[in-house]
Amino acid sequence: MSRIIRIGTRGSKLALWQAYYVADLLRTKGLESEIVVIETKGDKILDVSIAKIGSKGVFTEELEEKLASGVIDIAVHSAKDMQSRLPEGFELIAFTEREKVNDIILSHKPDIDHKDFSKPLVLGTSSTRRIATLKHFYPHIQTVEVRGNLQTRISKMESGICDALLLAYAGAHRMGYDDLIRQELSLEEFTPAVGQGSVAIESAVILDSEIKELIVEACHHLESGYRLIAERSYLRVLEGGCSIPVFALAEIKEGHLYLKGGIVSLNGEERLVHHVKGDPEDAEQLGESLAALVLASGGDKILKDIKSVLKK
Repeated sequence: MSRIIRIGTRGSKLALWQAYYVADLLRTKGLESEIVVIETKGDKILDVSIAKIGSKGVFTEELEEKLASGVIDIAVHSAKDMQSRLPEGFELIAFTEREKVNDIILSHKPDIDHKDFSKPLVLGTSSTRRIATLKHFYPHIQTVEVRGNLQTRISKMESGICDALLLAYAGAHRMGYDDLIRQELSLEEFTPAVGQGSVAIESAVILDSEIKELIVEACHHLESGYRLIAERSYLRVLEGGCSIPVFALAEIKEGHLYLKGGIVSLNGEERLVHHVKGDPEDAEQLGESLAALVLASGGDKILKDIKSVLKK
């Protein structure tokens, strides 16, 4: 096929890494592509937390406008940035093979230890999930709001506003900052955001079916897809966006899909975790079952409290 696939992306180094990664995958199937850089609301507003901007579509809305108008064929996103319900007319058609999902502590200082309660520590993060998790397990740690692309955050850290950054391993690794990773955090304590570590490919529903099929064949990783479908199904029931501290992780072992997830209150005092297990083909239903367990065991009240605080 001689058609050039136009890939829409944000302009940060990490977003461009993801776009070129997808371009490379397309090339393996003989598909040529062109990168189209689009600035989003989340890129423009850096002095306000995501929770206050409103988490729905903060990194995706402008890309979706270009998909709808046909300026681009697909949009490439960090899967964890995708809202749980897409606007009508759009769909996620592929998830790339997932990177290691852990959160990490990254610092230019070599002696960072988040488990040393005797030493004060300030971590930079803009994630309500990470802040609430720290309050639950490590209340001695202080946090400061740090937003912007990874390079901007590192520069802010080095200027002295914090001792270290709390980030996803995937982004730090893809940008070549492995030498600054001081700790890889446990998945039991820091269960990741839904979709963390995978790249999601979005299209308009009206995209030519033959092109769509070729893109899926080139880019979609089946096991990662089942895992993300389960996690996103859980998130959809809880109506969790970037500003709600919910978490979930699906893993496939010996043919079974294991899904754990929960919610933590903003003050860190309450943290609920539940597990479900089943067939990968039933990923969507497993996500819904997990959400029902979490809500029935007190998650509904925690969620209501969080939403009332965020509205203020």
